[in-house]
Amino acid sequence: MDLNNLAQSLHPLERKILPFLGKYKKQKELEEKSGLQEIEISRALQWLENKQVVKVDKASYEIVELGVNGKSYLSSGLPEKQFLKAIEKKPLSLQDIKSKTKLSDQELNISLGALKSKSAILFDKEIKITETGRKLLNSVLPEEEFLKKLPMHKDKLSGNDKKLLEQLLKRKELVFINSKKDLTIELTDIGKKLVTMKISDKLIDSVNQDIIKNNGWEGKTFRRYDVEVSVPKIYPGKRHFINEAKIYAKRVWLDMGFKEMNGPIINTSFWNFDSLFVPQDHPAREMQDTFFVKGKGKLPETNFVEKVKKQHESSWKYKWSEEEAKKLVLRTHTTVLSARTLANLKKEDLPAKFFAIGRNYRNETLDWSHLFEFNQSEGIVIDENANLSHLLGYLQEFFTKMGYEKVRFRPAYFPYTEPSVEIEVYLKEKNAWIELGGAGILRPEVVKPLMGIDVPVLAWGFGLGRVVCPYFGIKDLRDFYKNDLKQLKEMKVWI
Repeated sequence: MDLNNLAQSLHPLERKILPFLGKYKKQKELEEKSGLQEIEISRALQWLENKQVVKVDKASYEIVELGVNGKSYLSSGLPEKQFLKAIEKKPLSLQDIKSKTKLSDQELNISLGALKSKSAILFDKEIKITETGRKLLNSVLPEEEFLKKLPMHKDKLSGNDKKLLEQLLKRKELVFINSKKDLTIELTDIGKKLVTMKISDKLIDSVNQDIIKNNGWEGKTFRRYDVEVSVPKIYPGKRHFINEAKIYAKRVWLDMGFKEMNGPIINTSFWNFDSLFVPQDHPAREMQDTFFVKGKGKLPETNFVEKVKKQHESSWKYKWSEEEAKKLVLRTHTTVLSARTLANLKKEDLPAKFFAIGRNYRNETLDWSHLFEFNQSEGIVIDENANLSHLLGYLQEFFTKMGYEKVRFRPAYFPYTEPSVEIEVYLKEKNAWIELGGAGILRPEVVKPLMGIDVPVLAWGFGLGRVVCPYFGIKDLRDFYKNDLKQLKEMKVWI
């Protein structure tokens, strides 16, 4: 490090305190000798430590100090002493004692308890002092001796003093514990060389109107600024990191020519299950897996409801129930949007590509890998010429743009697609392949009742949270919603 450059970069406060470093190692000494205020010295030391000029050791300690009432009682006597003095000559009622001593109700109650435990008073129609009480009145109480010692380091208290402190802390503003930091300042090798240098005081720290008008810069040097020095962190306003990732994922799909699907969170079971060829006795439709909502919904007033019914009854061999289909449910997947979209398409609208990113709800037990609320990315491509290679190409492109260098697919089974694949990506940090979602070509049993034609429909769905976890370094899905301000401030921006 160039010492001349370092010397020319010192702030005025650093230059003022520098001559005293080495001679004085405590902050209090620096305050007395330099004439600088505590805050000024703290700032100067922090800047010098950042420049490796000094090393500051911070030792925390606690001081037991007198509170407002403690200071008052040292001169007027503890409440129990005032209580005894009031009844020294004759017994008095509690109300008379209160009037005579001006003690508060709290002080009276504390005095009563303390004196009774020490057998210093007797209760009758009036309160009377005992011989023990007279001795206490004319002696110095342990509490009074303790208060006279203060202020005092907490770690220097004896065993008896610690017990007294525990009792006195329960009383209002008698004593309190003040946490302090003791700084020890040592010069580094750089600092030892710096204090021996003659540092010019002809440095200009800032340019103002007078300096420019009156040629005030002549014969002087501008203070150097160290752009590498540590400075306080500034946290700008930004979106929640999950929302940042969602916006980016939407942009990826839009750039590939997809249109966004939107729809309600509360749907009938017809749209959420029946239209996707999920039989009405399927376990996924049970209360333990799904959030149902009170009330009944309306079925679409179109002929594909009848077609869905016939498809179920002919394929699954059971009596399809309209009442079951009307049950309202918080959508368990964004695939419900794909079903709604397919039902509204006409042959002349093809080919078409759609995507959705939205929240879904499942009755899951919360743990590190499961939430009852999650974001899912969904997509469909409807095209007479579409095939499995196209499907894998779309997914390869999406996951590559989401930051995964290696993507692969393996055969799988899903209820409403055939053929089906699972999407896997390679994580360098884990040296492993992980599964992120499923995809396939929708079965004719799904497409024909909704669209009236048998056309290839590429489809996929995956939890967006699992996709972005590695980027943000999140290992527990619950961290998405814990609202930790430190996490929200320091989480890296999605790039």
